[in-house]
Amino acid sequence: MKHALDIIRGEHRALAAVLTALQAYVDGVAAGRYEPDFELLDAMMQYVTELPDQVHHPKEDEYLFVAVRRRSAEAAAALDVLEAEHRNIHKAWTALAAALAEFRRAGITGAPAFKKAVDHYFDFQWQHMSKEETQIMPLAKQVLTPDDWTAIDAAFNANDNPWEGPAGKYKALFTRIVSLAPAPIGVGEAKRPA
Repeated sequence: MKHALDIIRGEHRALAAVLTALQAYVDGVAAGRYEPDFELLDAMMQYVTELPDQVHHPKEDEYLFVAVRRRSAEAAAALDVLEAEHRNIHKAWTALAAALAEFRRAGITGAPAFKKAVDHYFDFQWQHMSKEETQIMPLAKQVLTPDDWTAIDAAFNANDNPWEGPAGKYKALFTRIVSLAPAPIGVGEAKRPA
């Protein structure tokens, strides 16, 4: 029972780890500790946009949120907000992608604007995950039936390991990020500014 909640928390932790690494790396670039590595930034961006959009949010929307909405009228307002955030997340990561493109074009002078976009995206995702874990997940434990959990767990089990994703895609991407990111963020070599 409730295995889906463990999977959601695992996916949140995976996403939070890469978001935190992205923010720390961009802070280091903006502070002059690292030279920008756009291969690393591209990999991080792919992870923090694809994992939630393609693996995580669809299962929440189609299974967990539907069941909670069916069992609890008091959840409607919170679910409306979360579902709207899922629908509108494309705006957030499109803005982040545009900021990265501008950073790539402008060079180091574009670092402050990209840092601001990363900080905004980080805050958005952090608040979103927090709402799910503090508002919806506890309520789901209270109101959902064993039959509800059976269906929800089956759907989330199809997500596989959140660190791996379909056919190991996200595991390989995560490994690439860790190998490219400089210590202490990852295990890669730091590219220091000249």
